[in-house]
Amino acid sequence: MRAGVNWAGRRGGLARFLLLYAALYGAYGGLSPILPAFLAARGLDPGAIGVLLAAAGALRLVIGPLAGSVADRRGAGRPILAASLALAGLATLAHLPGTGFAQLIGPALLYAAGTAAPAPLADALALAAARGGTAFQYGWVRAAGSAAFIVGTGAAGWLIGIVDLAAALAASGILFLAAAAAALALPAVSAAPAETRPPLRGFADLVRRPRFRRTVLAAALVIGAHALHDGFAMILWRASGIGAGTAGLLWSVSVAAEVLVFLLVGPLLLARIGLPAGVAVAACAGALRWAVLGSTVAVPWLAAAEALHGLSFALLHLACLGLIEESTPSHLRATALALYGTFGLGLSGVLATLASGALYGSFGGRAFWAMAALSLAALPLVPGLRRR
Repeated sequence: MRAGVNWAGRRGGLARFLLLYAALYGAYGGLSPILPAFLAARGLDPGAIGVLLAAAGALRLVIGPLAGSVADRRGAGRPILAASLALAGLATLAHLPGTGFAQLIGPALLYAAGTAAPAPLADALALAAARGGTAFQYGWVRAAGSAAFIVGTGAAGWLIGIVDLAAALAASGILFLAAAAAALALPAVSAAPAETRPPLRGFADLVRRPRFRRTVLAAALVIGAHALHDGFAMILWRASGIGAGTAGLLWSVSVAAEVLVFLLVGPLLLARIGLPAGVAVAACAGALRWAVLGSTVAVPWLAAAEALHGLSFALLHLACLGLIEESTPSHLRATALALYGTFGLGLSGVLATLASGALYGSFGGRAFWAMAALSLAALPLVPGLRRR
């Protein structure tokens, strides 16, 4: 009987995390592609949209690590996650009656505050509940999130086609609220004793850990190298005569590979080669991918390169989360993941995107060779990622 109860409890925990990730990333998938278009439709010119999005990005850089620190110090990951998602949902819906910069800046900043912490907090809770893979694999829930992102993007396009932009935005707001409810239903975890020391002490403790620093830097290099692809691959392909349908299929190949690696290939491969080697494989896969994109626009080669996204992103993410789990104490886990998400993934992407515009303007598709070099720059960090 006890074994049956434990099995049911593990399955129940997995089901709740699957629901959380599906709602969270479905909301992101529905909103992220359409938000600039919605702002433009409500009277913002490109300059105002840039200012608003930049202000929101800057706020996330502050709120994310602070929310992670509070979650660690108070043992309050689940309620902070739920509150953040509820704020994100209400802020998304608050965009609907707004027109012009003055009316939309408030909802935009509230949305930024609400979406600064959910991804790292959800990851921290999922890793704790997975118990090193004895309960379930983290990759399973992250794969559900990746699949939901694509479904959300497609559903948003469908809603825009039959209703309007506001309907898609409203659907994303409802999904964020559903994710907040799912967060409250997550299995309870034992709360850490409250700490009175300031958050900067926790940040300093993490920064002093060499393996953590190298993990974040390696992630920043490999993920930052994706910026040129995310911003300009579609532009390059369309300018080379590749039709919109074919370009969309190429993009779908990368997403399918991501889901496959999160779901099945990644955990098996990392168990065989180890986490540091996983980072090395991701860096080399990224370099090969960008070298192909910098050399040709032949569709078969592009399809093969896009399939490498499963290694250059999903395998890297799984390896980095495993390294963070190994190299940081559990009472700083949410803070560590927030710093990883903010600086290893977020800030590096912003900086690389800024550079990508100038590179693509000067060199066109050959700019991808610079991204190949950026990805390979992570390799010297790999020896320092090994457990000593």
